[in-house]
Amino acid sequence: MAEPLGRIEKPEAKEFTSKRKLYLVPLLFTGKNAPEGYTEKYQRYWEQVSEQLANLEAKLGRVEHIYHESVYQAGREGLEAIQKLNTDSGQVVKEKSEAGALIENVEDKALAEECLDWERFILIGFISQKVAQMVSELYVKALRQRYEHLAKQIDETLEVDQAGLLFIREGHLAQFPKDIEVFSVAPPALDEIHRWQREQLAAKKPDEPKK
Repeated sequence: MAEPLGRIEKPEAKEFTSKRKLYLVPLLFTGKNAPEGYTEKYQRYWEQVSEQLANLEAKLGRVEHIYHESVYQAGREGLEAIQKLNTDSGQVVKEKSEAGALIENVEDKALAEECLDWERFILIGFISQKVAQMVSELYVKALRQRYEHLAKQIDETLEVDQAGLLFIREGHLAQFPKDIEVFSVAPPALDEIHRWQREQLAAKKPDEPKK
């Protein structure tokens, strides 16, 4: 289970000698028309991510491998794909890459595209409960296969006493090898975003009828 960074009290490098380490960053997105309340928190989130990653690297070891969800290329092509997908995670990746970290190909393109197609079906909605259940089952199956591949790629490239950096959406189904110590980067701004999202959902709910 991933250990939230906020709960780690002064981790000592010697505790993790000869262990593989994975710094996990929740992958958040924004858009041109994003609400101002979200944009401010989003920008603060990525600033805090950079700070906490620097803290982790200082204590446990610098990032040597970079993995990014929804990217099928490695090296320079991978960096360009990441920057197009998300400029903020792309900036972090660029900095780590310039410091010597390798950008790895972590996705199976066919599986990732299959998952996206199933997501589109689900967003459209269904009339038939039978079809909805079938699509849901196929989606979960593809999703599990996708994240199994992702975990395998990390397992095959991350060596003993090395640290990797993974950008991945919250709620993922990835299960990592037991010998990899996973540290979830969870800055205060992430809680602020979650709270803001809950408030927005609550505001959209119709008032309950009075009894």
